[in-house]
Amino acid sequence: MREERGTLTLTESGKARGKLSNLMHSDPNISSMNNEDEFARDSNASTASPSYYSDRNRISAEGSPFNMSPWHQTSPYTKSPWTQASPVIPFADDSFPANGLIGSLVREEGHIYSLAAAGELLYTGSDSKNIRIWRNRQEYAGFKSNSGLVKAIIISGEKIFTGHQDGKIRVWRASSRNPKSHKRIGTLPKLKDFIKCSLKPSNYVEVRRNRNSLWIRHYDAVSCLSLNEDHGLLYSGSWDKTLKVWRISDCRCLESINAHDDAVNSVVAGFDGLVFTGSADGTVKVWRRELSGKGTRHVFLQALLKQECAVTALAVNPAASVLYCGSSDGLVNFWEREKRLSHGGVLRGHKQAVLCLATAGPLVLSGGADKAICVWKREGGQHMCLSILSGHMGPVKCIAMEPDREAGSAASNGKWIVYSGSLDKSVKVWKVSEQAHEYPTPRVSGGFHDETPVSGESHGLIGREEDDDFDPRKRDDDPEFDPRGPVEPPVADSSNGRKLETRLSRNKQGTFASHVVPLLSPGRVSQKVKKRFG
Repeated sequence: MREERGTLTLTESGKARGKLSNLMHSDPNISSMNNEDEFARDSNASTASPSYYSDRNRISAEGSPFNMSPWHQTSPYTKSPWTQASPVIPFADDSFPANGLIGSLVREEGHIYSLAAAGELLYTGSDSKNIRIWRNRQEYAGFKSNSGLVKAIIISGEKIFTGHQDGKIRVWRASSRNPKSHKRIGTLPKLKDFIKCSLKPSNYVEVRRNRNSLWIRHYDAVSCLSLNEDHGLLYSGSWDKTLKVWRISDCRCLESINAHDDAVNSVVAGFDGLVFTGSADGTVKVWRRELSGKGTRHVFLQALLKQECAVTALAVNPAASVLYCGSSDGLVNFWEREKRLSHGGVLRGHKQAVLCLATAGPLVLSGGADKAICVWKREGGQHMCLSILSGHMGPVKCIAMEPDREAGSAASNGKWIVYSGSLDKSVKVWKVSEQAHEYPTPRVSGGFHDETPVSGESHGLIGREEDDDFDPRKRDDDPEFDPRGPVEPPVADSSNGRKLETRLSRNKQGTFASHVVPLLSPGRVSQKVKKRFG
């Protein structure tokens, strides 16, 4: 099958293919706070000839947090992630219970920071100033935001809300005459509200030393968005340390809360009228919505977590009433409603920071800076790791899930389609089944070495075949890095878990050696690095 740009790329042999391209490029870290006008712009993209611009040597005027990230380095390799051989599972094969890669959505224009799935459409946001729309894994449309990095996308009915690096939230809607054409219908805060609020001196608050700003606007990047559709509320978290509450019907800012001592990296509207926020200050806080006169206000209830490592992602499983929290130490903590939000335990599956979380049915997926996606299943109050999805060549920044419509109702067959966006500039599509077997722990023999080889299939690793001559994971600044190890099975611990665990590492001959090591406490992450996880 011939490869086409902007489409799902598969070959006749069943393996993902693509072009050679530079995996990453260095951009100067220049932050731009543009004052965008309030006039709506129409965009009419064509799938045959999309309005697309790409220049590998461009100099971006937008600040990209990826350039400040601890894992960022200029790669000497010019192979893109879709040039590697990767097993592809037949999408319509209902008898195949395992989890694995379907294909990649290819657009070599920017690092992917945000995803949102709604019906048949998938929206992707990047640092290229473009928002792409995909339908049935084909490029459907796109529109330009003119505001640089798109850090968050969320959909409420016909409205599409996007959070941006410049501190603004923009509202879009598809044209009734041409669904491919999207029009910007507003910016939060609205210009009218901004002018009205600026006339009153008491509406200014001190945001930095010798700098004041209106309380109704974010003065730093909008890092996260969440919806409470039952009450028509939109929540936005920002690097300015605040949580703001917006009314969706008229796009008015109802409340601004000084929520944390550092950047707010994640916000999620949960159960029982609760709102959860996670921050680079290492805390997870709980807020409760209460009636106050004719309106509502949010009051602080408690802090669920206080740690040195940054909180980078939150997700709520509404069916099981469980809150999940990912952090920069690679752990996923969770709390259970039925136990009055007591700490339920820790999921250990990543070697580096957890950057995103998503839940659907009994499943919870975590994506990390180690380029892997862990698929966990909650059953009978316990968590088991079904598989680890491997195939990205960069940190996994965002995940979205939707039912597998080709396999019928997800409630009856437990099959899902997973979209993952990465800083390798690709979106990968996965098939995930709740009936997949648990991720097996590598076997340890009685001797010091175990000669049993490890294969991707037997250990839940679905993705690129190993190549001894080419290993894009190797870092020049890590002299002790061994591409063959360590290999650690994911572990789900209770809150009073073991202080020691047995780990497996492969020596350079490819064999296993077992050793018992103490579980290390999270290390300190500097404020600058913690903030840039967003």
